[in-house]
Amino acid sequence: MPIHLTSRRQFITQMGAAAVLAHSSAGAAEVDENLIAILNDTHVGGKHPPNASIPTHLRETVAWLVALPKRPAAVIINGDLALNNGQPDDYTHFASLIAPLREAGMPVHLSMGNHDDRDVFYEVLTAEKPANAAVASKHVGVVQTAKANLFLLDSLKARMVAQGLLGEEQLAWLGKALDAHADKPALVFAHHNPRLGGEERHFPGGLEDSQPLWELLAARPHVKAYIHGHIHHRDFFNHRGIHIINTPATSFVANPKESTTGWTMASLSATGGSFITYTHLPEHAWNGAKVDLKWRT
Repeated sequence: MPIHLTSRRQFITQMGAAAVLAHSSAGAAEVDENLIAILNDTHVGGKHPPNASIPTHLRETVAWLVALPKRPAAVIINGDLALNNGQPDDYTHFASLIAPLREAGMPVHLSMGNHDDRDVFYEVLTAEKPANAAVASKHVGVVQTAKANLFLLDSLKARMVAQGLLGEEQLAWLGKALDAHADKPALVFAHHNPRLGGEERHFPGGLEDSQPLWELLAARPHVKAYIHGHIHHRDFFNHRGIHIINTPATSFVANPKESTTGWTMASLSATGGSFITYTHLPEHAWNGAKVDLKWRT
């Protein structure tokens, strides 16, 4: 689960505990400390969802990750975990599908999207609920990796409302968290797309407070990228030097002629990252497509 910032001592203790759990789960399995896996829009329904391909896609993705010769340092599942409106059976089924990742010792970090219900999520995945929330009524966290710090935001405004919202309290927390972790490049994750730096058709369902967020990010040179889902497509943009990375949905797409389902593997360095898309359709043009990004200085 995400590391919720309380005190430095608690943060280090949690990180240490996570390392012990990972080691005990996976024995001597090697970890690629520069590699992270990015999934989003899994949209898992209960045991008998109306679209059987949705859980199959996540199942295939999980099996692919487990079969890797080296484990990623983190697996991020960036919102819209549930099928429609965040029912208990959705999260129960979702938890069973991602269980092999945790059994293999992979740290899995989850965020909220507009098809999720935060309270139900906490009721089912009880270990995800922090004892002391860093931001009231928000599911946020910081994940430290070898080459970057990952900041997980909660853009869920309300269940089944397409628009996203961070809010003043979360933005204030983010500013403090970024300032406290300025030693490495910062990659910011949220489910919703920003309403800037991209195609206009993507704006209506995006993040309502995109402008204050970007003022906060642009003022901190160690912020290098904003990574989102929500659109069920794949795009790369840049706004004021910050990369905007739209990763494909794991579940389904609205227009198969334009998009397909898949996941993203990011290999990070101190100066940039390589983002490779993998798809459930082996012959699709996106499958294996790599985009190399250089961080702003």
